[in-house]
Amino acid sequence: MPIPDLPSLPTEDSLLSQKFGREIANYFSGSPLNRVSFLRSDGPFLRAAFAHPRARFLLLRDLAPLVRSPTDTANLAFASRADVLPLTGPEPFARSEEEQIAEYDSEEGPQPIIVFLGIDERGELKGLFSGSGSGGSEGEGGEEFKYRDFEGDPYFALDVTPRDDGLKERAEEVIKAVTARGLVFYEGGPRHMGLHAGQAAMYGHARAIIDWNVRTPFCAQCGQPTLSVNAGTKRVCPPTDKAGGQVRNRKPCATRGTVSNHSFPRTDPTVIMAVISADGTKVLLGRQRRWPKYWFSTLAGFQEPGESIEEAVRREVWEESGVRVGRVILHSSQPWPFPASLMIGAIGQALPGDGEKIYLGHDAELESAKWFPLEEVREALLKGTSNLGEGAPEGYVEGALRLPPQTAIANRLITAVVEGWWIPSRM
Repeated sequence: MPIPDLPSLPTEDSLLSQKFGREIANYFSGSPLNRVSFLRSDGPFLRAAFAHPRARFLLLRDLAPLVRSPTDTANLAFASRADVLPLTGPEPFARSEEEQIAEYDSEEGPQPIIVFLGIDERGELKGLFSGSGSGGSEGEGGEEFKYRDFEGDPYFALDVTPRDDGLKERAEEVIKAVTARGLVFYEGGPRHMGLHAGQAAMYGHARAIIDWNVRTPFCAQCGQPTLSVNAGTKRVCPPTDKAGGQVRNRKPCATRGTVSNHSFPRTDPTVIMAVISADGTKVLLGRQRRWPKYWFSTLAGFQEPGESIEEAVRREVWEESGVRVGRVILHSSQPWPFPASLMIGAIGQALPGDGEKIYLGHDAELESAKWFPLEEVREALLKGTSNLGEGAPEGYVEGALRLPPQTAIANRLITAVVEGWWIPSRM
C-alpha cells in the first residue's frame, strides 16, 4: 500500500543532505500540528483554546479513533466543543496546575482525560472538520484561534471510553451524539495503520498520551492516586487531600523531596535493524511463530540502560540470530504508540565468515532466521507486503516471501538496503 503523503523536509542542498541524502521520515511522524508544548501550563491559553468555536476534538474509545465512516477509515473525524461538553464540562482548564494540586479532593472522583495536541497553523486539517458530519455550526465558521504569535485551529484529544468510574454515562452521551451522525470508532484491530500520514501522527500522539494516563493512575513511589496536569502530559502526586471537607496531609512520598514532583509519559527506545551480509548481497530477516506463513521482518529489541544504540543493535542481532554485526549506521526513526516506543532504525553489516552463521539457541523469540538474496527481497517488496492480520496482496504467489507494509519502519529499512542507501557512492 503506497503512502504518498509521508512527511519529509523540503528539498534543500545543505552540506548534510549532499553527504547523507534527504532526511527519511516514517509513518506516525509528521504531525501537521504545532505542539507549542511550552503553553501547556499556560491557563489563559488553554481556556481560550478550549472555548474557541473552532476547537476540535479527536475522540478515542478503548484507544480506537473516531473516523468518518465504516467505508472511510483513512480520515479521522473530529468532534466539536458542543459534542464533548457533557463529559468535559464547560471549563476543564479553569484552575491552574498549582490550584489543582492545592485543591486536590480524592472524593471528587476521576476527571476526564483531555490532552492538548497543538494548533493547525497551516490549515492542513480545515476540510476534515466541516466534512466529517459534525452537524451544527460550531467549529465550522468564525475566525481562527489567535494567541500571542500563534494562529490556527486548536486540537485536543479526549478519552471517551465508558468505565465504571463515575464518568460512564457522560462518556456514553458523547459517543451517542457523534455516532448518531454516522461517525464510527475504528474497529479494525489494535493498530490503525490505514490513516493518511499526518493524521496517523496525530492519532499516535493522542493514543500514546491517553494510554499513559490510563496506565498510570497511581504514583510509582508511594502508590497513591495521581493527578493529571499540564494539559494531560504530566501527572503529579498531591501532598494534601481535601476529602471530607478538611485538608489533610497524604502519606509521605519520595517524589516530594526532589526537584520535580511530576511523572512524565515514558518513551521506550527500541532498535530495529536491517542486517546485510559481509559481501552486501543478502539481508538477514527473521520470523516469529505468531506471524502469517512466509512472513518475515527485520530484527528488533529494546535498548537497555547503559547501552549505546550501536551496541544494542549488535547485542540484539547476536542474541536472536547468532549473527555478529560490525559497522552500524543509523537510518531513521519512527514513533510507535503501541504503547510507547521510539523505533530507532539502523543498518548493520555482518562480519565475514563465522560472523554470518545463524544460531537460534540464545533466545527463543524467533522461529526462523534466514539470509535472503536482495533480488528475492526486491520482488517481495513489490508483490508481498501487507499488515499483520491481512491477507496476501493481489499478485502474490503462495510460498514467496512476505514483508511488512510501507507504514512499518522495517519495510523502509529493507527498502533502503535493496536500493543501496548504505553504499557511499550513492549518498
